Amino acid sequence: MKKLPYILIAIRFILAPVILLLAYWEGGRSRILLLVFMYIGLFTDIFDGIIARKTGVSSEKLRRLDSQTDLIFWLCTGFAAYLLNPELIQQHWESIALIFMMEASCYVISISRFGKETCTHAFLSKMWGVSLLVAFTFLIGFQQAGIPFYLAVILGLISHIDVILIVLLLPKWQHDVPSCYHAWKIRNGKDVKKNVYLNG
Repeated sequence: MKKLPYILIAIRFILAPVILLLAYWEGGRSRILLLVFMYIGLFTDIFDGIIARKTGVSSEKLRRLDSQTDLIFWLCTGFAAYLLNPELIQQHWESIALIFMMEASCYVISISRFGKETCTHAFLSKMWGVSLLVAFTFLIGFQQAGIPFYLAVILGLISHIDVILIVLLLPKWQHDVPSCYHAWKIRNGKDVKKNVYLNG
């Protein structure tokens, strides 16, 4: 059981290029399979953290590995959506570029301050992850953007602002910080570890 979180992360890591290659080689014929793999990836993301805490193996190394695997997974899913719907994605390139810039800003600020990438697993970031899942379901499965896409963009902006504030407020690098409010409490010397939220 102690190895299971690493196995789940590895599954998500392997699924990322598989999703991209399927979209490239099979095109629209792979839409259903892509959705299946995408949801499998989501469930591995949910349960790796839960199992890690239950088995006592949740560590900085594991959480950083989880975060970077998430980034790779969603990037590959995003490029797969582009391969299947290039015109649709191009219509919204400004919003997508803005999200990429916000993500890059989080990394630049965190690395410049602490020498490490972000690993907050914040609550708003998780909400954004769910909105991404819905948006990609519509993009890949139904070739539509609509409200799910715009909701994902809005939540993406809000969650990235939250992460930037977390990084700026923390006195030292720390993983698993639920929100900028919790980062502010940590900055003021309050222990928030006892109030850790469900963190997949």
